[in-house]
This record gives sequence, C-alpha cells and structure tokens, in this order.
Amino acid sequence: MSPPKPINITIIGAGTIGLSFAALHISHASRTGSTLYVTIHDTRPDIREHILKTLPTYIPCNVSKSSSDRPFGYEVKVDDSVSVQRLFINDDLESAVEDADIVQEQGPENAEFKTALWPDVEKYCPPNALLWSSTSGIPVSTQCLAMKDPSRLLVVHPYNPPHIMPLLEIVPSPATDPKVIERTLEYWKDKDRTPLVLRKETTGFVANRLAYALLREAIYLVQEGVASVKDIDDLMTSSMGPRWAVAGIFKSYHAGGGAGGLEGFFKNIGGTVQACWDDIGTVNVGQGWEEDIFRQTKEAYGVVDTKERDRKTRAVLDAVKLL
Repeated sequence: MSPPKPINITIIGAGTIGLSFAALHISHASRTGSTLYVTIHDTRPDIREHILKTLPTYIPCNVSKSSSDRPFGYEVKVDDSVSVQRLFINDDLESAVEDADIVQEQGPENAEFKTALWPDVEKYCPPNALLWSSTSGIPVSTQCLAMKDPSRLLVVHPYNPPHIMPLLEIVPSPATDPKVIERTLEYWKDKDRTPLVLRKETTGFVANRLAYALLREAIYLVQEGVASVKDIDDLMTSSMGPRWAVAGIFKSYHAGGGAGGLEGFFKNIGGTVQACWDDIGTVNVGQGWEEDIFRQTKEAYGVVDTKERDRKTRAVLDAVKLL
C-alpha cells in the first residue's frame, strides 16, 4: 500500500495567529506520523528570519534547511517525533496556493484587503481546496463579494493562541456550501479541536462578544474606583476562571439554582441580576479611560511571559480532560 498523500496547507500571513496555526498543523502531523507540507506566504522582507526564530517558541522543534528542489524549504522535526514535516516560505501568491488542499488567511484585519485577496486565491488554487479566513470580525459575506464562487469560503476564527486553545468558531455566509462546512468540521475534529458552527453571522462572532462584554464591565469598574486592574484579574482567576473552565455560563447558573435549575436561580436572585443589568457599565474607546487602565496594567504585568501563560493554560486544559 502506498503512503497517504501529504496534505498541503498554505498559510497567508505569518503574524501571531498564522505561526500559531502553523505550529498546530505541524505538531499534530508529527504526533500522528502523517506527512504535511506547510507553505507560509508573507511579503515582509525578513520573513525567513522571523519564522525560523519564532516557530520554535510555539512548539519544541528543530528547523533545518531542506534538500527539496523547492526554494526556501525547511524540515521541521518536533521533539520526540519520528516524522519530519516540510515547511516552505513563499512570497509569490500564485505558486504558494497552486497545490494547496487548504488555504488559511491571517492577513490584515481589513475588509478591502480580504475582499481583494480571495479572487486571486480562488483563481490560482485547486478547485476543491478549502478556503478559510481567521478574521476576528469581518464576515464572509463581505470577504466573498468579488469571488466567482462564494460558496467556497468560510471563517475559521480561533481563540488565541490556536495551537493551544481548542475553540474554533466556524462562521459561514448564507452562500457557503454545506459540504465545505462538513469538510471543515471533519478536519478540525480530527485535530482534537472544538469547532462550533454559528447559525448566523454577527459582529465579532460569539467568543469575542462575550469576552468584550466582560472587558467593558471590568474597565468600567476600574474607572469608577471600585477595584484595581490587578484586583479584577485576581478575582477572575479565583472565581469565574476555574468555574467556566469546567462549565459554561448557562450550565454554571443552572447548577446555581439547585434543583430548580436556571429557572430557580432567577426566582431566587433575578432582582439582583436585573439591577446589575440596569446598572451596566458604559465605556467607549477614546473617551479618556485608557491612560489610567493602560498604566495600571503595565505596572501590574510589564511584558507578559506568553510561555508561562501557554504552559499554565495547557495544564488547565489537560486537567479538565481528566475530569
């Protein structure tokens, strides 16, 4: 039996999210012993130095020059893996996507850029390639306006950093082919991710909307002198953080209602809930709160050690899997 055909993934954009996705794809292929070709397309002048320096900070790996005939090819060996993955760096879009099974875009968060990009990707890539955007808020229905076949495109929005966090918000447009959604779900479930399909497009999708609502209230409470930046972070990590790691919002409050469930919870303290909703904090970007909030955050944390963050996050996720 011949070995399975390598999967070709082209990543457009080598920023934080792009390299995190590259690390995810490479580490999974290494664990399973499969063969993967990852091509990173980016036009920044120092792209090779940037990738070779940064990728090993995401996953423990050795990157060496490849003997492949393709230019700017590298071999990536993840620690304790017997397989070697192929990494290519290409600043030419046409050749970067011409053999792709998957094209994953992490370019600038700019609608004009994305709307202009996809017709070129569509023109040069294979007709059956999956096309994904990692945008944080620009819907597919906007990105696909100039495409000949808008049914091919959907959003695959990660929770940062995607090489660690399981969530992927799958956000189709009304034009997206259901088979594209099915193939996307199959791919990510096989990678032990948690892909969730949103039923309709909405500003910012779901995870960020929930997170930003909490961020708004946290900023308001600091601005009002109720608590400091550090106080609120300590409160989160000693209450809602661990609770929500094992049970989401609805399940948590459903449990909080005892035998009466969520209905019982609202019967007991619905008045307090409503009073908090009526008094919800209102803050707007650019209205003067930034200087104090930024100062407190910088004084409390300086430059955050993302390696420590990632190590602790992995430990939490591993512990939850054992429950």
